[in-house]
Amino acid sequence: MNPSECDADTIKRLLGLQPHSTCGFVAETYRSPIRVPEDGLPGYDGSRPLGSALYFLVTPDANIRLHRIRSDQQYLHHAGGALDVLLLHESGEAEVRVVGSNLLAGQRPMLFIPGGTFHVSRLEPGTEWALLSSTEWPGVEPPDVEPGDPGQLVVQFPSVADTIRRFTYTG
Repeated sequence: MNPSECDADTIKRLLGLQPHSTCGFVAETYRSPIRVPEDGLPGYDGSRPLGSALYFLVTPDANIRLHRIRSDQQYLHHAGGALDVLLLHESGEAEVRVVGSNLLAGQRPMLFIPGGTFHVSRLEPGTEWALLSSTEWPGVEPPDVEPGDPGQLVVQFPSVADTIRRFTYTG
């Protein structure tokens, strides 16, 4: 079955995706058995897997919520609509990138998110779902995920305050 011919419920069932607190619906697909020791990871508390990977599905009622992880991430778009991703970099810079398959429209099928970057997504208007995967190095453990406070980030990134509000408004 071609993923672009599926609906979100079918994709969730076929890939075993479960609701996730920050990333729509998720299924971890890989966690390296190799562990990087704590002394090889400045700023980390404890060892971490060398890498991890997961599928995630974004729907209108299950977007990526504002958060950051300590590790670098690589998003890969597989099927469905494009995903607008707001990146709030530690340097103070902010940008919106579009991850999707329409290259002529400026979309790109991969998006690198540096570790420590707050990010949040939304589906482009009229889009029912987007299926992506993410790889992380080192692999992510629960203490590596930090939810973002939109009110605080509006103050920290005043030039994109309206964009932060548009991406995080849930009403």
